Amino acid sequence: MIDTHAHLDACAEPADDLVSRAREAGVRRIVSVGTGIDSCRETLEIAARHEGVFAALGIHPHEAGEPDADRLGELRELLADKRAVAVGETGLDFYRDYAPHDRQRELFERQLELAAELGKTVVVHTRAASDETAAALAPFGGIVVLHCFSAPELLGVALDRGYYVSFAGNVTYPKAEELRDAARAVPSERLLAETDSPYLAPQPRRGRPNEPANVVHTVAALAEARGEDTAELAAQIEANASAAFGLP
Repeated sequence: MIDTHAHLDACAEPADDLVSRAREAGVRRIVSVGTGIDSCRETLEIAARHEGVFAALGIHPHEAGEPDADRLGELRELLADKRAVAVGETGLDFYRDYAPHDRQRELFERQLELAAELGKTVVVHTRAASDETAAALAPFGGIVVLHCFSAPELLGVALDRGYYVSFAGNVTYPKAEELRDAARAVPSERLLAETDSPYLAPQPRRGRPNEPANVVHTVAALAEARGEDTAELAAQIEANASAAFGLP
């Protein structure tokens, strides 16, 4: 099994312990995500210590008004590491409004250009900005992963364009029927599962810090929603992740 999106550098517990527990739970691979330059460096250090841990490196939209937004040259250098499998997470967040919208758009577009130049998959964060996100992604011809999918209004665009759609622990919540409807509509070959650790723990672990081992609960919920066998869906998601990120 694989967790396609975790922030190992942001978890309170040591990454070594989290990776160990993940393996005990049958989670053999993790894509750990950096959200700023220092975060990206730490993420690469974690990946270097653990076989089966890979890195997605980017500058989060919350940082668009901060100095990291002007450090794309450093990001490019970090992405040259063999463990770096994607650019991101990047995107638009108009819900929190931690950064001006124009700065977010500029940072997103620059990282999309970087991903295109390097031939990297892009991992996209979008919140309260579905139309703007779809418009920004339209010229991008590479592989797109919509992380922590929570925008059903974006599903049509995602399916039309062949994006990967990744569901996190919130798809397990009792009131998240709209998300489960979206999960049923995603073709099996475009479905991914993640934890977004340490956030959004799935229902059986809700109220506690999330960790990669908990992706098993999200996969189980997706299988139940789709009327599929859990083991078969887990294997399909593994294959999808390998294709999306170019994993060994």
